[in-house]
Amino acid sequence: MSKSPIRSSIDYEQQGKQWGTLSVPYSYNLSGWSQLQIPIAQIANGEGPTVLLMAGNHGDEYPGQIAIMRLMRELNVEQINGRVIMIPILNVPASKASTRLSPVDGKNLNRCFPGDPVGTLTEVIAHYLTTELFPQADVVIDLHTGGRGVYFYPCAHMHLVDDLEQRQKMARGAMAYNTDFAFLYADIAGTGLLPVEAESQGKVVITTELGGGEVTSQPLHQLSQSGLRNVLVHLGLVEGEVQTRESLGLAPTRWIEALDAKDYLFSPESGLYESLVDVGQDVAAGQPLGALHFPERPDREPTIIEAHSDGILIAHRGPTVTNQGDILVCLAHNVSPDVLKTF
Repeated sequence: MSKSPIRSSIDYEQQGKQWGTLSVPYSYNLSGWSQLQIPIAQIANGEGPTVLLMAGNHGDEYPGQIAIMRLMRELNVEQINGRVIMIPILNVPASKASTRLSPVDGKNLNRCFPGDPVGTLTEVIAHYLTTELFPQADVVIDLHTGGRGVYFYPCAHMHLVDDLEQRQKMARGAMAYNTDFAFLYADIAGTGLLPVEAESQGKVVITTELGGGEVTSQPLHQLSQSGLRNVLVHLGLVEGEVQTRESLGLAPTRWIEALDAKDYLFSPESGLYESLVDVGQDVAAGQPLGALHFPERPDREPTIIEAHSDGILIAHRGPTVTNQGDILVCLAHNVSPDVLKTF
């Protein structure tokens, strides 16, 4: 691939704490020399792992953006053993517009990897991460929520990668977030995901789905921030004592999976969706999970969305207004003991 046109004001080889920007050529309106400015900070101190910490991959997912901005201000050089590169808002135009996709080119950053240095704005950003930042990192952390479209029971999640050493490190990182659930998920909505590109480069990848929707409660912000800091302590990057579920007086993390396409239930028609079961609840096969109502035919009985098997409702539709093909439910299952042994 050609060299990235993005310029960083950060010197990645320099020790200490730096604040800067990634400058992306971006001609719009009347200005031919405009740039999109992506905030970035780095703290480096001696030997240790390099952690690339990011949020705002989708613009309408804010807890991670806030958690990283807090860390950027709070961490100092003396607390660090290694290097942390922090990008709180990868998709700046989408964050400003409260949208999942970039309003500049309509692209989903999380479907654009490995990217293109001469492509659209979003593709150029993906290419820079792929070729410049992922190769420098030992660990890649990409913080998500379900955005405005999906509400998740807050969880750390990961792919079931083939390399067992990589899988074990990723699982330990997921458990360090201290969420009630750790979730193994499948890619059902296309290719080009950020985690997949980082995994293919052999990186330890840690990701989350911390709720979703327009409202973020104080406990959810607290989980986002405390869990992230605990992961950095677990990695040996930040000094401190690792907190475990046991030390917090909590039950062990419950590992669940949704690896079959049947576990993802989509709306058969357009209508108004009524959730009948809260996320995080165990359900039985045949149990009603939601009802799809039809405002143009209020005399018509709603379509009932049922569980196809026993499981755990890990996520459901966020907005009430629903179009045909929108995700309604993700039904997860307990991870088998054989898989757990590989952790």
